[in-house]
Amino acid sequence: MAEKYCIGKSSWPELVGSRGEAAAAKIEEENPSVFALVQPDGIPQTADFRCDRVRVFVDSSGFVVRPPVIG
Repeated sequence: MAEKYCIGKSSWPELVGSRGEAAAAKIEEENPSVFALVQPDGIPQTADFRCDRVRVFVDSSGFVVRPPVIG
């Protein structure tokens, strides 16, 4: 869905396993239209879709556990 409505790169599967803060910086560098938000995996999320947000889910050690995507 993001490819249809949002501007720029919309997913970053290559960042799985990297540090959350470094991943967020890379995302914002590659797509200046988004804000990357580092969050613990498993916490409740809102269901709204936003083209300007990328959630970066990390484990307890701070490593990305799933591909960050716009939404």
